[in-house]
Amino acid sequence: MNIVTPESIAVFCLTPGGIRLARQLQAHLPLTCYCSDKLLEAGFEPFVGNFAKTVAQAFHTHTALIVIGATGLTVRVIAPLLKDKLTDPAVVVIDERGRHVISLLSGHVGGANALTRYLAGVLGADPVITTATDVNELAALDTLAVQLDADMHDFRDSVKQVNHLLVSDGRVGLFWDHGSLPEPGDHWPVEQCDTRGFIAVASLAELPANLDALVCVTLRGTLPELPLPVYKLVPRRVVVGIGCRRATSFQLLVSLLTQQLEKYQFDPLALKAIGSVELKGDEPGLQHLSACCRVPFNLFAVSELREHEHRFPQSDFVRQTIGVGAVSQPVAWLMSNGHLVGETLREQGVTITLGVAH
Repeated sequence: MNIVTPESIAVFCLTPGGIRLARQLQAHLPLTCYCSDKLLEAGFEPFVGNFAKTVAQAFHTHTALIVIGATGLTVRVIAPLLKDKLTDPAVVVIDERGRHVISLLSGHVGGANALTRYLAGVLGADPVITTATDVNELAALDTLAVQLDADMHDFRDSVKQVNHLLVSDGRVGLFWDHGSLPEPGDHWPVEQCDTRGFIAVASLAELPANLDALVCVTLRGTLPELPLPVYKLVPRRVVVGIGCRRATSFQLLVSLLTQQLEKYQFDPLALKAIGSVELKGDEPGLQHLSACCRVPFNLFAVSELREHEHRFPQSDFVRQTIGVGAVSQPVAWLMSNGHLVGETLREQGVTITLGVAH
């Protein structure tokens, strides 16, 4: 998914009016602003070759593009660059008088709709958003996924089906599976999410009448059988600390990780990050594991792990080898801020500890 972050927004100015608007926006957001050599002034970068070439470059290096100019020109320039709505950057167009801010591309997952609303508020302009859920003042499943940093099996088709139901007056339930969180009293941030149009479901055992589908926010690998289509939305919350011997195979690592996730009933989509000690940064099996799971591979210095090793059983062999008595537990402790889950798996020279980040 492509999620807009303030430090990765590029602005393209084609006229003096565009320069003036960009100056207004710079007071509210960290921006990289581009313009022609003729308009160049302090705080702006020159086009690399020309406007179209600079847009093409920024399309692959920024998560959001703002063009202060004509919509038609912007469409012609970005058309050859489009690949996928789940990965294309957000593209927003503003007329040079600052009257309209138009969400042009990647409205939900890319964040163009949210950026459009923000920019319109800054400029006192009218936000122009045409996605069906927004026009009907409804939430969207892909927007909810972004808000929760969540993924789904068959994401594209699930979003299409659920959003179509929402804008077609379908009855879509939304169940927050607080019980899938390992710590008592922990809850999903319901109040921070846009759920307009969804029907609240308090219990899977007592579903509201005439539901057409159900979205379930959960970390669980499996859910009970239900008499309607169920779309499982899985937030990325599970972190994994791993210690292993040199040259441990990828096949063994993925097998043991799968075993540990199944033991504690976590969906693999719930993985947020894998971590180990810095000395394992070049371990092929761990690198391959993080790449296949599509999660970051976080590395921690021995000194960082020493601060927390006293909390866990320690191994003299591990201490003699890398300088600290435990790896997987303190790594998982650091990544989850102390919220560990279950027992550490120890098998065939591998240790795996799970945690849930908050």
